[in-house]
Amino acid sequence: MKETTYETYARGRMYFDLGDPIGAARILAPLADEQPESRSVLELLGRAYFHSAQLGKAEDTFRRIIELDPCDSWAHIALARSLERQSRDDEAAPHRRMHAAMSGGSLD
Repeated sequence: MKETTYETYARGRMYFDLGDPIGAARILAPLADEQPESRSVLELLGRAYFHSAQLGKAEDTFRRIIELDPCDSWAHIALARSLERQSRDDEAAPHRRMHAAMSGGSLD
């Protein structure tokens, strides 16, 4: 019997919560392909990539969330942090400023 979307997401979440972001990403990546507009799947997948230092994939995932919702301040700061971890501070700065503007002035 095939797992439901929710069951697959919950399994990916469990792996992430147990400290296995690589395992979580393996589970969530196919789900993100099946559900390309699911922000909850994309957010957890981006976090899994970020926490497993797959920064290029994290960047792509956070950019996808911003494409879906340009006003998502969390996605802007997540993208900024991904870029900063790649020593791309100049590219990160506009996203950090967007987050600050949307969240009342905090740069974090």
